[in-house]
Amino acid sequence: MLEIRSTAYSHSEADHLKYGRKNAIGSRLKYGQTRSAVADWSRYPLGIKFKIVGNEDTLYIVDDYGSALVGEDVINLYKPTLRQMRQWGVCHVEVEIIEWGSFEESLRILKPRARYASHVRRMVRQIQAKS
Repeated sequence: MLEIRSTAYSHSEADHLKYGRKNAIGSRLKYGQTRSAVADWSRYPLGIKFKIVGNEDTLYIVDDYGSALVGEDVINLYKPTLRQMRQWGVCHVEVEIIEWGSFEESLRILKPRARYASHVRRMVRQIQAKS
């Protein structure tokens, strides 16, 4: 169990429009029984699965990352509308880790992108330091 700060994001936000409904691995953002989440992959690696205590019917999977979260102990939850995103706001939630993700898979995806973005380089360095 972990207590984390949680915010929300939507593909409809101005800075996400260029990505559409795609996550960092190129698949569609999930919103149903399984939902997408964004995190710093050097803290919460790609593929980590968790549930929010009190909402055990929904499974979240970290399948996206964002520059604003690098270095932060925050997980953003995907919401399909701006209204839902704003309603979530900022919450401190307790999460139960169901399955840990993969730092190796995170590195595989991040390394080729590191030359284009400083936040990606930072995640790569932090993951490599764990090895």
